[in-house]
Amino acid sequence: MMRFDPFRDFDRLAGEVFGTARTPAPMPMDCLRTGDTFVVRFDMPGIDTDSLDVSAENGTLTVRGERHRNDPDDASYLVSERPAGSYSRQLVLGDGLDVEAIRADYRDGVLTLTIPVAERAKPRRIEVTRNRDAALDSHGGHKMISSQATERDRTKAGAAT
Repeated sequence: MMRFDPFRDFDRLAGEVFGTARTPAPMPMDCLRTGDTFVVRFDMPGIDTDSLDVSAENGTLTVRGERHRNDPDDASYLVSERPAGSYSRQLVLGDGLDVEAIRADYRDGVLTLTIPVAERAKPRRIEVTRNRDAALDSHGGHKMISSQATERDRTKAGAAT
């Protein structure tokens, strides 16, 4: 139902093969399915909640947010490992998801998106009925081979040899 950016996995694989240093993604995520719902969680600590933007357009879900530094003007860093700036992440959504019913909740630095499966994509049981009015030997113009016809054909074949 959900597809992800294949280049991200390619970059991860290349980093492992060529031994480049791995840096954490600025917006790491988990995606799981539970019943008829997908849950996507993004780690976004320190994000200004007013800057959070979640949108869906043409089958693409986009999550954006900004983290600002509130440092004094005369500060000089000795170590700077907490990135600041604008962050964006996109997911390609499958056709079977109900984009209109996506819910977003931001709590304790984690943005959680709940994406339900669309009704039209859920499996359905189809009832099979028997039309009692149709003739039993009628099969829509298809020839029916029965055990009687097969025995008759064997008898004819035996007499012909």
